[in-house]
Amino acid sequence: MRQPAYRTPRIGESTPELRARLHAIWETAPGWRGWLSTVDHKEIGLRYIVTAFILLAVGGVEALVIRLQLAGPDLHLLTPEQYNQFFSTHGMTMIFLYALPILSGFSNYLWPLVLGSRDMAFPRLNAFSYWVYLAASIFLYSGFVIGAGPNDGWFNYVPFAEKDYNPGINEDVYALGMVLLGISTTVGAANFIVTAFKMRAPGMSINRLPILVWGTLTANVANLLVVPAVSLAFFLLWLDRQFGTGFYQPSAGGQPLLWQHLFWIFGHPWVYAIVLPAMGMVSDGLPVFCRRPLVGYSLVALGTVATMILGFGVWVHHMFATGLPALSLSFFSGASIIITFPSAIAVFAWLATIWTGRPVITTAFLFFASMILLFVIGGVSGFMTASVPVDWQLTDTYFVVAHIHYVLIGINVFPVVGATYFWFPKMTGRFLDERLGRWNFWTMFVGFNLGFLPMHLTGLLGMPRRVWTYPEGMGWDTLNLITSIGSFVFAIGVLIFFYNCWKSYRSGAPAGANPWDAPTLEWSIPSPPPPYNFAVIPTLASRHPLWEDRLDESEARSSLDRGMTLDEGKETIITTAMDAEPDRIVEMPEDSYAPLLLTIGLAVLFAGLLVKLWLVAGLGGVGCLAALLLWLWPRQEMRERSPEPRKIGEPAHG
Repeated sequence: MRQPAYRTPRIGESTPELRARLHAIWETAPGWRGWLSTVDHKEIGLRYIVTAFILLAVGGVEALVIRLQLAGPDLHLLTPEQYNQFFSTHGMTMIFLYALPILSGFSNYLWPLVLGSRDMAFPRLNAFSYWVYLAASIFLYSGFVIGAGPNDGWFNYVPFAEKDYNPGINEDVYALGMVLLGISTTVGAANFIVTAFKMRAPGMSINRLPILVWGTLTANVANLLVVPAVSLAFFLLWLDRQFGTGFYQPSAGGQPLLWQHLFWIFGHPWVYAIVLPAMGMVSDGLPVFCRRPLVGYSLVALGTVATMILGFGVWVHHMFATGLPALSLSFFSGASIIITFPSAIAVFAWLATIWTGRPVITTAFLFFASMILLFVIGGVSGFMTASVPVDWQLTDTYFVVAHIHYVLIGINVFPVVGATYFWFPKMTGRFLDERLGRWNFWTMFVGFNLGFLPMHLTGLLGMPRRVWTYPEGMGWDTLNLITSIGSFVFAIGVLIFFYNCWKSYRSGAPAGANPWDAPTLEWSIPSPPPPYNFAVIPTLASRHPLWEDRLDESEARSSLDRGMTLDEGKETIITTAMDAEPDRIVEMPEDSYAPLLLTIGLAVLFAGLLVKLWLVAGLGGVGCLAALLLWLWPRQEMRERSPEPRKIGEPAHG
């Protein structure tokens, strides 16, 4: 009998031979086969980013059509039904199909790089989440293309969403599409959570995580809890519409207010889910241009978590006008006011970082710094609606529209564009054009504030939201015209940004591994990164491994060029959750068609449910089972190489 073999990872340095061997192991196959089967987190992240930006452009066109309709009184560019579909689809696109997926794209691309890992925890699940997101986007837009898009707002209130009042397939497409999208969000959230706790480089203890990781981790813990609530709400609505179950129908013993509770218990944590990762981008990017670490790291990290925890207790903030008991209004009003305190921590940390640093004014810095002002404006308007009497006056007016756009554009789009200028050199090896970048920033900044700041006054003057047109002489004419002009100026700025990305990708100035002199791990490897990310697994001794000599906070130094090589297969390291001590070596899955095939099966299933062709739905379900069998079927080569993940130094069977 053979003596037990011990798996001790080989320690070595990054050499050309090692890099060539790892490249051959990790590289995605060329051509369409590789494109359809890849599980590389960088490829998936870029696909998320490109798809989300395309949907941002589509949603922006819808917004411009809406603003043309509202540019003056008594205009008839759209019919009332067309207007309902345009503003509902615009809201659905920006909130569900752009705002979170764009952050998922950046996090998918960046997380293994900033964590010192070779991939996400579940690469095939990662690919599956993207394919389902793409399928859900196409599914949701299929109704709009044929004139049957959602027409009850992105919030989809009953009873108007019920079949008696809305007999077309508009709401069926929306309900089933949102359930499909919820699958993508949920599996993606689970992947992010496991990656954050188990896929870190040795030495990256929990108090050394970048704030980007804190923001995305917090958002995805929330998504794992609240996305099932809204998926259930939409599924119950579909059952009401198709089978008369009566969950939301008072005549059948149901309760319309149940919809608002299920929707907003998801909706308000979702707002933080689409801003906290963007705030993390600012917290990690802004200090680089200030040439100093972020002030108050621990407070910002704790404030990020506290904001989301409190976010679970403010959903009735959206329901003050529904006739709920006064005691519950008092509780949720108090919670809505208190939540401003942890949110404000980041603002003061950013200001202190700029004040005590030596700012270098780049386009990325301008976008990051401008977000502070926009965050304050959006936060103050939200704080006002936390007061019940004020909310009763402002609810369903354009003041609320202004508030949500300052939150969603000011605290999402501006940081995302800044993050693109910051990480574009890492992703492509080229700089974005700084001269175009200045035009990009000032056009977007001026256009945005010109467009949405007057909306506050329009709302205070009593203009209700969701109106198709309005009569002359209400005092809203000039303000609406200014808003429409500002929206087009903002759109020009977005076009400049897209042009800059296209031009720079083709012929931008070359960028090295660390063109910004940044301190974190992703800047220690080539630009763009190789398929394996790190030739050797780094070992960290501080929060800023590339600034250790400069900061000289301790005698310990991180090891970036010497470490575990893990080159016997497609391997990476798993570490302990708190202190990031090496725990196990695991073999990662190869590229696979299973995620795409499972998505196709789901798409067929949901299409069958939509048109009530139960045979088609059944075939889709069978296809899903077949794809799952392909996904879970043991691979012979993996069984022979590594029967199971095993602890470092643990005896191997054999």
